Amino acid sequence: MGDVITADNDRLASLRKLTHILYALYAIFWLTGGITALIAIVVGYVKRDDTRGTLYASHFAWQIRSFWWSVAWAILGGALFATVFLIPLAFAAWGVLSLWMLYRIVKGWLYLNDGKPMYPDQRF
Repeated sequence: MGDVITADNDRLASLRKLTHILYALYAIFWLTGGITALIAIVVGYVKRDDTRGTLYASHFAWQIRSFWWSVAWAILGGALFATVFLIPLAFAAWGVLSLWMLYRIVKGWLYLNDGKPMYPDQRF
């Protein structure tokens, strides 16, 4: 019985560490041209099944949703930029996107640090 508890505790500790690493990868994506965000999204999808039934599942969902919404808004900004006439709106969209991503990373990391799920009412 003790081995099962130890194995489960080790698995949860490993998931916690991985979730911290993924938040760190997202946090530095501005400095790497987005490469670390691509690494984080791939790892997130690969390891997502391992998080089922834990609070880390909600963090993975939070990170994955943050990534895809940021891609959508970045593309919208690119489309606005391509019109030339709407370049100021493109920069505004990208600025809001940067602040929003910063908010998502900080909030998620703080919740992880406190051991709280991102979506307390949902089952993952």
